[in-house]
Amino acid sequence: MGKPELPIWQILAQCPSTQARCGQLRTPHGTVDTPRFMPVGTLANVKTLTPDQVRGCGAQMILANTYHLHLQPGEDIVAQAGGLHRFMHWDQPILTDSGGFQVFSLSDIRSISEQGVVFLSPVSGDRIALTPEKAIHIQNQLGADVIMAFDECAPYPASYEQVREASDRTTRWLERCVSAHQRTDQLLFGIVQGGVYPDLRTRSAEEIVQFDLPGYAIGGVSVGEPGELISKIVCHTAPLLPADKPRYLMGVGTKREMAQAVAVGIDLFDCVIPTRLARHGTALVGDRRYNLKNAQFRRDFAPLDATCPCYACQNFSRAYISHLVRSQEILGYTLLAIHNITELVRFTQSMAQAIKAGTFAQEFAQYLDCNTSYWLET
Repeated sequence: MGKPELPIWQILAQCPSTQARCGQLRTPHGTVDTPRFMPVGTLANVKTLTPDQVRGCGAQMILANTYHLHLQPGEDIVAQAGGLHRFMHWDQPILTDSGGFQVFSLSDIRSISEQGVVFLSPVSGDRIALTPEKAIHIQNQLGADVIMAFDECAPYPASYEQVREASDRTTRWLERCVSAHQRTDQLLFGIVQGGVYPDLRTRSAEEIVQFDLPGYAIGGVSVGEPGELISKIVCHTAPLLPADKPRYLMGVGTKREMAQAVAVGIDLFDCVIPTRLARHGTALVGDRRYNLKNAQFRRDFAPLDATCPCYACQNFSRAYISHLVRSQEILGYTLLAIHNITELVRFTQSMAQAIKAGTFAQEFAQYLDCNTSYWLET
């Protein structure tokens, strides 16, 4: 008799005074310990970093993007290379976004219908059609461990009617995504929409969880709304998702937002913040942001953060990195990206440790605004 198959998702510990939990998500390319921050590698690379450097930051899972990889190099080339893992030399888990975010971010060059979305190429002007079936087919070809359903992400601000229509279409598209999904080795996650309207979030969550998928995401946040609205959306929506499935908050990566989300049971996060800030010469140090272009760092020979174990902090000074950034040397952006990703991964790791120790609410009270009862609402 063979060994029993391990569960895809397992909760290892829960906070006694909040809904925070730590767990493990098992995929064909390894296990992801949660809560966990995931770096974004839109075009099959985390900008300015090699895969070894990303691993060195403590990252266990990275993201790539369906829409952009469809444009360049094309999913057929990636498939011929043996799939995304071999193509980019990353042997750990990968998650691919479906292209739904581009429905929001490229709104000036796209049109939406019940069938799907048609984009106009910003380079050639060609029409690029993306349907739920096409988005799933591309992701099946790319071969990521976790793939996302194709959704319509409504902008902020948007009317109640606009958001309701986008949310309802997302549900109908999910049914087509489920029907089109061909691979049993890929976990398909559904996405809850509904904008800033609690009743629409409730309705979307109730409809999405009926599909009994391996995991669920909260989408349509961090699209221009104030931070306090993001918190309220997540606080309202997270408890509506099954407790026995992983929960992923899309596009959020500040410490405060992640801590508040973990307090209500979110497990996974992604955001472009660490690499984008790095390319602008900015380091995340504790709860501050240091612009290394500023004159104060020219003669500062301390590391970015003396408590950080990353390659940048262990080997280089603020003065040196400031010099590189001022000189527009790529190494400067690389070192800052290494540090910034490490900083956010370490932050999620520290939350996991506190959850296991039963001290999460106390250790992270500063991010929860010392209002535990708010984060316990269900």
